Amino acid sequence: MTLVRRFLLLATAMILVAGCTVYEVGPGVYATAPVTTFDRSWAAARNAFLDQGVRITGEDRSTGTISGTKSGINLAAYVRTQADGSVRVEFKTVGATSVDPQLIERISQAYDRFMGR
Repeated sequence: MTLVRRFLLLATAMILVAGCTVYEVGPGVYATAPVTTFDRSWAAARNAFLDQGVRITGEDRSTGTISGTKSGINLAAYVRTQADGSVRVEFKTVGATSVDPQLIERISQAYDRFMGR
């Protein structure tokens, strides 16, 4: 009886070990896809608007334009990829800027902060 038990115990152990699979990562370097400079600048411009309480009224990534409004001031952010691959971001205001004359500067500072500058 003990011989049969040992045999069954050995057979059970072999079945359990055979069922275990270890998957190894193949050699090479793995990294997530990098965020493009345009995407990073776009997100920073959008977040700068939101950070300063600007209500975003329109976004068009194909033209690189974000528009919004706050306290009667219309704002726009233009995100453009230049020929050398760098990205240029412009903020513009139209309307009653005298209500909050420092708004555009705070948005620019928020943008720099979101870009890690």
